[in-house]
Amino acid sequence: MGLRQPSPQPHPTMTIPLTSKPSPWLAWLYLGLSVAGAILPWLANLDFIRESNGPFDLALFIAQANANPAAQSLSRDLLIGATAFTIWMVVEAKRLQIKTFWIALLASFGIAFACGAPLFLFLRERRLLDLSKDQLEPQK
Repeated sequence: MGLRQPSPQPHPTMTIPLTSKPSPWLAWLYLGLSVAGAILPWLANLDFIRESNGPFDLALFIAQANANPAAQSLSRDLLIGATAFTIWMVVEAKRLQIKTFWIALLASFGIAFACGAPLFLFLRERRLLDLSKDQLEPQK
């Protein structure tokens, strides 16, 4: 009857093999897309609220999001894509030790997936930049 040893903690200067050098401009592009992803869906949500003459009606929203085959296609595409991306987001955040990934997760559910997904990509790109700088510095 052996006791399990706790898994070792990753080394503080973790090395991640990078296939290409992370880009600061790409991180800022993702952040800009995140801002647009917060504003544009909510402008449509506000139009929906105005047209429905009351508070946000989730049942009506879902019904209208599935009102015809084109809307169903977009809704199902978003559901499957967002689910896959969210799983990857959690796995990738743990792999790269992105401590603030929960902000992107909350933004995906609380604001819009179009906000949370690029926000995570921004956080990921910034983390990759930090890791690449750490790998270039001489070990002490």
